[in-house]
This record gives sequence, C-alpha cells and structure tokens, in this order.
Amino acid sequence: MKCALIRPDGAVVHAERHPTEAARGAEAVVDTILSVAEGLADKARADGLAPAALGIVVPGVVDEARGVAVWSANVGFREVPLRTLATARLGLPTALGHDVRAGGLAEARLGAGRDAGHVLFVAIGTGIAAAHVVAGSAATGAHGAAGELGHILVRPDGPPCGCGRAGCLESVASASAVARRYAALTATPGTASGAAGSAATPTTDGSVTEHAGSSAAATGRAGSDGGSATAPATRPTMVSAAEVAARAAAGEELAGRVWREAVAALADGLATGQALFDVETIVLGGGLAQAGAGLFDPLRTALRDRLTFHREPRLVPAALGDEAGCLGAALLALDRLET
Repeated sequence: MKCALIRPDGAVVHAERHPTEAARGAEAVVDTILSVAEGLADKARADGLAPAALGIVVPGVVDEARGVAVWSANVGFREVPLRTLATARLGLPTALGHDVRAGGLAEARLGAGRDAGHVLFVAIGTGIAAAHVVAGSAATGAHGAAGELGHILVRPDGPPCGCGRAGCLESVASASAVARRYAALTATPGTASGAAGSAATPTTDGSVTEHAGSSAAATGRAGSDGGSATAPATRPTMVSAAEVAARAAAGEELAGRVWREAVAALADGLATGQALFDVETIVLGGGLAQAGAGLFDPLRTALRDRLTFHREPRLVPAALGDEAGCLGAALLALDRLET
C-alpha cells in the first residue's frame, strides 16, 4: 500500500509504503488503511501542516458516489463503506475511488496527458485496466466498473482468463500473460531456447523469475521415449515479461514471437478503445510500458494499421510512475472539498 501527504499543487511532502495485510481478510485491510491514514494526518500536524481531506483508492468495483468498495478479489472487499468509516475515524472529508481510474486522473491532469482534453490511460501489469478521462474527470460507469479494458474479447480461442472467460485482452497481453506464454512455449518439444536446468520462483506481480541451480491518504498482483522422433520436452524458461522483451530485442526468435503476439493483441484492444472513446492521447502505464521503444514503436504501427476512419491518438508512456495512484487520490480528495 502506497500513501503520501500531498499539497494542493501536487507536491509530495512525505511518502510511505505499508503491507496491506490482505491475507488477514478485508477487516484487517480496512483497519490498516485507516490506521495508516490516521498516522499520516498526525505527522502532517506534527510538521505544522493542516490535513484538509483524505483520498483513498482501491482495486475492484468502486461506487464513488456512495463511497463504497463494492467488490475486490485482491483484498476481499464486499460492500465496504470505506468513506463513511474513514470520515468517522479521522474527521476529515473523504473521497473513495478506483486505483486505476485515480492513476489515469493524475496522468490526465498532471502527467503525460495534461495537454489533452480526452485521455485513455491503460495500466498494463499483472492485469490490464483503463481509465477514460474527459475534461479532467474520470468516467466511473453506472455501476462503478468502467475501464475493464482487460476483459474485452480479443482472442476467442485464447487462454483462460481469471474472470472465467477465455481470450480476454489481459490473458494475452498483460505482463503475467507474456511470462506465462513464454514459459509454456519453452516447455514445448522443439521450441526450447536452451534454458533447461533452470528453476523458477513466482513473484508477487504474477510474473516469474529465473534462477539457476536452486530448487490511507492511502492508495492503496529429459529423455527420449525409447525411439520416438519427437524432441524431448524441456523445463520451461520462466522469466519476467521485461526479460522476454529484452530477449526479443536481442533477437531471440521465441521471445520475439511471444512479444509480437502480445503487441498485436494490445493493438486490437487499443483500437477498440479508440473506436469507443475517440481520445487525443493514450497513456500506457504499468510494468510492461517500461519496455520503451521495444513496445511503443511496433504498437504505434500496429494501432495505425487497425484504424480506418478514426483519428490516430498520441501513444505515450506514463510520466508519474508509481506516484500516480497517490496523486490521483489527492485529486479526488481536493475535488470533494470543492463539491
């Protein structure tokens, strides 16, 4: 969980990180959020500052109008009235929002999309989600579930998705999907890239890493078969999506195949987004966006090829990094003061 004290001009005065305590259940997460926010307010006062408002952003389905965390698989929220709980405990005006929509709001107002009136922010990490920001306001949808770009269907015969369907965008083009696809192909007879003998450890973001030889202001995932001509299966090469991107850039054929598949799927998703929203700028954030030109150059070309009469948007990397969520929470809090 990331949290910060932020001035009205967007300057971060102080920042902290804390474990969410998600393994202990939703009540523990709520208590952690409120305790951390309380501590931040106390620090602000000790430093001669006057806390004006609190912003909290969380993953899942969020009803911003009611201030309720409706549902979240990550932290177990089910109809949690976070805004009411926070206001009662801290005595501050409180805004509750969605983490990706808040990040998109910050990028649209303060970051890479600040010169555009219509912005689509797309976060690509363990999953894929988006925020559509118009004139400085992020659309929430009728039920608090707007922006689930990762769950549009792009490959009907594609891999299973965590949502229960198959072929969703995030099942093909998220960072975790890229890592899984590369691992699967390197374990297939005849496609190995020479990484037999490695072991793997899962990471918290859903990717996997390779190692040899060893088995709130708060915002806050070998042998043959006895004569068969089929090549033997090998252990999968399990690395992060960033490493797959690096191997693709270095010319490795299999990594290049996986990367091209992900870029093509992402271009399909962004083309759908542009057809729906007609934005000036698409801002890509999250871990996969850090691949730089290795992602943006082929993605721009692929997106351009998919657009017919729609205007091509600017496609740019996010500018605010992992501060975007905290900044977005602060913007929501300031907006609440003005309403």
